[in-house]
Amino acid sequence: MTSYERVMAAFSFQKPDRLPRFDSFWPETVHIYRQKLNLPPNTDLADYFGNDLYVAVPEETPFKKVMLAQNGDEVIYQDGWGSIVRERHDAKFREMLEPAIKTYDDLEIDNENGKLWLPASDPQRYISFCRVVNAQKEKSKAVFAKIGGLFIRSTFMRGEVNFLTDLVADTGFATALVRRLAEHLLQIALHALSIGNLYDTGIWIYDDMAYNTTTFISPRIFAQIFQPTYAWMIEKLKKAGARYVILHSDGNILPLLDLLIDTGFDGIHPVEPKAGMWLPELRRKYWEKYGSRLILIGGMCNAHTLPNGPISAIQAQAKAIISAGREGGVVIGSHSIGPDIPPEHYLAYDLVLQSHQPDHHEISSGYHQHLQ
Repeated sequence: MTSYERVMAAFSFQKPDRLPRFDSFWPETVHIYRQKLNLPPNTDLADYFGNDLYVAVPEETPFKKVMLAQNGDEVIYQDGWGSIVRERHDAKFREMLEPAIKTYDDLEIDNENGKLWLPASDPQRYISFCRVVNAQKEKSKAVFAKIGGLFIRSTFMRGEVNFLTDLVADTGFATALVRRLAEHLLQIALHALSIGNLYDTGIWIYDDMAYNTTTFISPRIFAQIFQPTYAWMIEKLKKAGARYVILHSDGNILPLLDLLIDTGFDGIHPVEPKAGMWLPELRRKYWEKYGSRLILIGGMCNAHTLPNGPISAIQAQAKAIISAGREGGVVIGSHSIGPDIPPEHYLAYDLVLQSHQPDHHEISSGYHQHLQ
């Protein structure tokens, strides 16, 4: 099977020749692994380790970025989400000084403040996107298009505290913002599907709605404000021809999972063990409850198991996920591979995948020697 065929088989709950893989590598990780594994400087780790899936990103921001002031290493600018922010080059976080959305008037196409929602059809949004899509298709990868989600992008435009307060104190305003944002993001997704010819795969929606313990929003708030609009978006995407719509959310989304399935999402990622999302258990429980309605992508722990080991724990976790996914419905991987994960730990994980999935060497071979 090619990577594309392998992912599509798993997504269709058919038995793939081996479990598909999906990991993303931090730039710092790429540098470390290339050095320690003595790899050529242009080595793509996703290809080297046999990734089967790729998520391509169009430019989705609704506004132009505008520089407003600079004082030494501090800059103030209007970002692509329309908010005024302050940032320093050596800081890990930035400060929102003024949100883009303060009143209902700010939701208009061309409001009195002069902020114009840029059209989703602008070809400039998709130049890099198309280049990446074509390159990954040439490698026979299963390529999806990414858009941001309704919760996280609303916080970008309204501010986290403001939006969380709106969800309780001004649900009408919060709902109006979510719907306006959905109209924009839906058009980005539809254009990405068309320009990239990705109807046979679909859309990946990134919407971090949870932390390790539970969700940022209650099931009641999700059902009242987000579910109707997400259902509308998914219906439009499916009607346009998108085969799958996948949700990415960090953290423990178990309180919302039944609602998410009912809304129309086909799968979830990254299924983080550190947040109580143990993939083999979810595979058993939701197969019994829903059958082939929930694709699980991820499962490996990048917070404890992969960084800290021991090797036996890494092997046991990978084998359990492989076993859960042998008949389809599972793609193995992690949220991301950071520099805190030693190369020898990732290679041990990779060796388990090789030994239990003999067709892996159709993509890459020989790197197991680094373990010796």
